[in-house]
Amino acid sequence: MRNSVVSILFLIIVIASSASAEVVSGIAAIVNDEIITYLELNREYALALKEEEKLGTVSPDAAVKLKRQVLDSMVDKKLVQQKIKELNILISDGEINQSIDEIKRQNKMTQEMLVTALLAQGMTFDQYKLQMKEQMERLRLMSQEVKSKIQVGEREIREYYNSNLALYREEPTYRARHIFLKVDKKASTEEIKKIMAKAADVMNEARSGNNFAALAMKYSDDAGAAKDGGDLGTFKKGDMLPEIESAVITMKPGEISELVATPAGFHIIKLEEKTEGKVKPFETVSASIEELLYKKKSEARFKQWAEDLKKNAVIDIKP
Repeated sequence: MRNSVVSILFLIIVIASSASAEVVSGIAAIVNDEIITYLELNREYALALKEEEKLGTVSPDAAVKLKRQVLDSMVDKKLVQQKIKELNILISDGEINQSIDEIKRQNKMTQEMLVTALLAQGMTFDQYKLQMKEQMERLRLMSQEVKSKIQVGEREIREYYNSNLALYREEPTYRARHIFLKVDKKASTEEIKKIMAKAADVMNEARSGNNFAALAMKYSDDAGAAKDGGDLGTFKKGDMLPEIESAVITMKPGEISELVATPAGFHIIKLEEKTEGKVKPFETVSASIEELLYKKKSEARFKQWAEDLKKNAVIDIKP
């Protein structure tokens, strides 16, 4: 009788455990001969949903779509892991430690600093090592299956260069002068209006054909104007105040601007000269073009490789 009761209790525990497992860890997908459980899917989905919610509320439809995207990503990851295993790609502890040491060196971190930073992100050092191992395995797989089969010839590089010369043209340079009328930070509205009216008169005088450098020496509140006639020198985009730059880049040589207001006061600008930037020599940019083309080819080939891998796999997505 006692043995019978024990047997019944054992059977009840087994049935209860099985029912619980079905709810918590049921099969979400089968990838070849390996499974992805709902427990794994829900864990990854929760992390992805948390990131999406940082950007705003996630609608029910978007949440369903996100969960499917997470599952698709997990299927792809599983296929890659299987391929890594099939090709016997191994990353040693020494290689992992070397990579981590390099990361610490680049970021000027001690081991203690790294561990603290990882814990702040909810990750242990062992978990980080495992993540690093997986990343290095994927990189080696990509190198072995994709990158090693890609070539970028000089002819391709030169053709790209000739078709995209605008990308390799240096910024144009500008040479300009200005007449500057200062506005005190504590100036009243009436005082600002008076200075603005004076600036408008000087601008009209400059546009009448009077010598701009002489006008700068006469009217400008710029201390150096008496010596250089308001010369701003030669500069490129990004070198000057945004307000002055915006005016200059739209002007033609010889033109005089409208009044340009900056936090310091009013400027009247004359563009003396504009020199178009020279195209950088092929030899100085060929390496960067090769890297760009190699990256594009790698991405395209890896996408095709991943699609072929998926096409040849047996994948069963559960409802």
